[in-house]
Amino acid sequence: MAGQSVESGLRFAVLGPVRAWRDGQELDLGTPLQRSILGMLLLREGHAVTPNEMIDAVWGEEAPPRALGALRTYVSRLRTVLEPDRPARSRPELLTSIGRGYALRLPEDSLDLTRFERGIQQAEAARKAGKPAECARALRAALALFEGEPLAGTVGPYSEHQRDRLVERRISVVETLMDVDLELGNHAKIVSELIALTADHPLRERLRAQLMLALYRCGRQGDALNVFTETREALIDELGIEPGPELSALHQRILAADPTLAAAEVPQEEEPAGEEEQQQPALELPRPAQLPAAVSDFTGRKEIAVRLRTLLSAQPAAEGVPIAAISGIGGVGKTTLAVHVAHLVDDVFPDGQLYADLRGYTDQALAPESALGGFLRALGVPPDVIPDAPAERSALYRSILAERRILVLLDNARDAAQVSPLLPGTPGCAAIVTSRGKLADLPSAKLVDLDVMEPDEALSLFSSVAGAERVAAEHGAAMDVVAACGFLPLAVRIVASRLAARPSWTVASLVPRLADEQRRLDELRVGNLAVEATFALGYGQLTSVQARAFRLLSLPNGPDISVGAASAVLSMSMFEAEEVLESLVDASLLEAPAPGRYRFHDLLKLFARRALDRGERPQARTMALRRLLGFYLASAQSAHTLAYEGSMIPANLVVVGSGLTFTSVDEAVAWLISEGDSLFAAIDQAAATARTAEQLLPAADLLVAMEPLLEAGTHTREFDRGTKAVLATAQRNADQGSELRARYVQGRVLFADNRLKDAEQHFRIVHELSRARQEKIVTGEVLNALAVVVGRQRRHTEALSLFEAATRWYRENGVPAGEALVLSYSARDHLGLGRPEDAIAAAEKGLAIFTEIGSGAGTARARYHLGIVLSRVGRLTEAVHHHAECLAFFRASKQRVWEQRVCSRLAETFIAAERYPDAVRHAEQALVVSREIGHPYGEALSLTVLGRALRGLGSTTRSLDCLRQAFDIFSRLGAPEAGDLKVLLDSIATPEPAGDGPVVES
Repeated sequence: MAGQSVESGLRFAVLGPVRAWRDGQELDLGTPLQRSILGMLLLREGHAVTPNEMIDAVWGEEAPPRALGALRTYVSRLRTVLEPDRPARSRPELLTSIGRGYALRLPEDSLDLTRFERGIQQAEAARKAGKPAECARALRAALALFEGEPLAGTVGPYSEHQRDRLVERRISVVETLMDVDLELGNHAKIVSELIALTADHPLRERLRAQLMLALYRCGRQGDALNVFTETREALIDELGIEPGPELSALHQRILAADPTLAAAEVPQEEEPAGEEEQQQPALELPRPAQLPAAVSDFTGRKEIAVRLRTLLSAQPAAEGVPIAAISGIGGVGKTTLAVHVAHLVDDVFPDGQLYADLRGYTDQALAPESALGGFLRALGVPPDVIPDAPAERSALYRSILAERRILVLLDNARDAAQVSPLLPGTPGCAAIVTSRGKLADLPSAKLVDLDVMEPDEALSLFSSVAGAERVAAEHGAAMDVVAACGFLPLAVRIVASRLAARPSWTVASLVPRLADEQRRLDELRVGNLAVEATFALGYGQLTSVQARAFRLLSLPNGPDISVGAASAVLSMSMFEAEEVLESLVDASLLEAPAPGRYRFHDLLKLFARRALDRGERPQARTMALRRLLGFYLASAQSAHTLAYEGSMIPANLVVVGSGLTFTSVDEAVAWLISEGDSLFAAIDQAAATARTAEQLLPAADLLVAMEPLLEAGTHTREFDRGTKAVLATAQRNADQGSELRARYVQGRVLFADNRLKDAEQHFRIVHELSRARQEKIVTGEVLNALAVVVGRQRRHTEALSLFEAATRWYRENGVPAGEALVLSYSARDHLGLGRPEDAIAAAEKGLAIFTEIGSGAGTARARYHLGIVLSRVGRLTEAVHHHAECLAFFRASKQRVWEQRVCSRLAETFIAAERYPDAVRHAEQALVVSREIGHPYGEALSLTVLGRALRGLGSTTRSLDCLRQAFDIFSRLGAPEAGDLKVLLDSIATPEPAGDGPVVES
């Protein structure tokens, strides 16, 4: 196996982001799901993993229907990445199939976790052999292998579990290292490290005890006792327990000044022969101290600072020079963090620190040879002997650093090419690099992607600059201010500095200044600091293609944007769009919150829109938004076609452009849910700017196409707001086409809220407009909707007349699925007129048509209505069968409104069968769903059947409570069911069969 490692040159990492390299070049491991599969195979250490295990590990309970096919695709891609020339090789496969499963045969010593565990074993052996210094060096070298959060960038239950395990393993090793350092008498050196560790892990008593002992040995007995007091308070507040016996005993010993707590003398370990001579430099060189001053009010970033300090403080190891590459958006505090950490590790680098501002994001970027000249002069090399050739300068620089421990801080780097000549070449030195771009191509660098501050950190920074008392007096306004700053440290510092310089201002006076998006960037400047100028540096480094994308992507008002939508905005293929989007992420000008989705930081979006105003013609902006709306409409049309089989709506949409296509109702509804916020943002944006019918109609069409989303129950408020916005604009522009579409969807929203009279009014106006304009887009649907609304008001004869009109329309237009839907809905009005045979015939005929044409969505709805009819006529077993079948469909496709309805119906049927425990179970499920999606009418239905089921179980008090809650909701909604419930509540004192409750409609 050793030979295989040398030949393939493969290395893998899981102690941070899951990564892989071949011969020093990092491999592209693809999506988070693909990385998650590789992470699992790596951690199984050559043991086979079955497909089912992988699916459960990566997707858990949310596995898609085609998870097995997706898994095989990901494994195939991993094979291609890991073994691109596999057919020409004769050695055993790296990623191999074993039975139905897969295993990864790792080259020896290729996984960082393996090296970590081996380092721990070496440390334990050294400690047993009485060599604590060697043990400490081995532990620090092992801990330096951690590059951040283990398995970062992976997803799924398995990764979460293993991530927790590895984090726990790391902190356990850190605790062991602290014990060894205490044995070595290094208590003064590790106090600051222990303070940071206990701040991050306040409930770990072992770390607290180590800090107490280190403080005591430093002569800080009072501080040591305060640590115990703080620990006791934290344990009581968080866990309700007292400190353990070991910590309590140490507390008593410190109180008593126990002399045995003093550090023991550690015998010196033998040094290798000749090492003393090797450690003496040939000549005395100056000690450079070039670090900028640390920020006195440095705030937050504790976890990252500890990680960086651990990395840079590691004892010299054969693996190479520790390099921390910090990237992030302009103004996020990269330089501040780097300088802060550099000062923290000052004692680790006794030979000094070098610093250079590389000015990588300006027109005067510092050439590497110029930086090398400055470094060499600082290291004592006379100017007249510094070589002219860049390569010779770099070689001399590394030769001088070879026998020294120096920290190099390279600030504002442009790219890896600018940085590489300036890096030390041998262990003992270390480097910190800051850059706006992610220096993924910098060999061996530990990448740190610095995000904006947490809200509490931003508030602390604001308080430290503006004045703690002043900010504490207006806490709410202060939080509004830092939120308007997007928690960006530079913006927070600027606003706080302006406030500090103006005693007459209040914190609240800043809020309206920052609320205006047109002037917010103008407010974020003080002295030489300006957020806009900082952003402009990064923007100025973009190519013309990147800059155009950066500008145009700020146009949509949505919270984020998918690759498909971005490709429409940019008029590119999806592949080209993804390439540009990822390049903007690498430049820290976009964020990637989830695979395939991208977003701006709030302030960057404002900057991008200013650049848009300056760099794009109005016509280009209009066309970009039109392409986006066209993409959304085409995709929603595809989703609607699958979800509402036989609907005439998709065929009557005027779609310009192409969109996504879907293969199942589940996939279609899932897309609508995931894109919901962006879709409504596009509709609102169009309604706010449209001046003609041509400009508004695509937004109105999109509203209608999104109708299946109403069944998911996730965006009811957004539908209400969006329809009202489109309707107002349509009426202002005398645009009847958009008006009828908006009114139709508004009627559906009102119907869902059980506002039946208002819904009926909208539907009748839509019907009249459709006839007057001879538009077919919602003619059949609105006739059906009118019939349902009228039927719900128990005007059954009128409802059947409307159903007949809808049936004729669907037959004339050759839409059997529409006719089937009408038959299914009409069954309940036949029941309402006391005609059960007609009800059964209508419902069965509707189901037969849907089954014949193969409509899954239509079949589910038909089964729902047939189940109601069969339950009412006493065919209970058949009713349960039909409802169970359609419940599975609605749950799979996340149509939660329908899920709630079916659960209520199942509960009714079980009440009729006197199976009260089953009835309670389904009624409670219906109630949970109703409340989760904010559906008052559904909640009242669920409470009604739950109350009747509990009554059957004899739970009288709880039953009455449920029925009264249902009555209150029905009354508030003006629903006729309120009268039924009043009759039941009035007669509750008279014993009667539990199954004789009111009939509820839905």
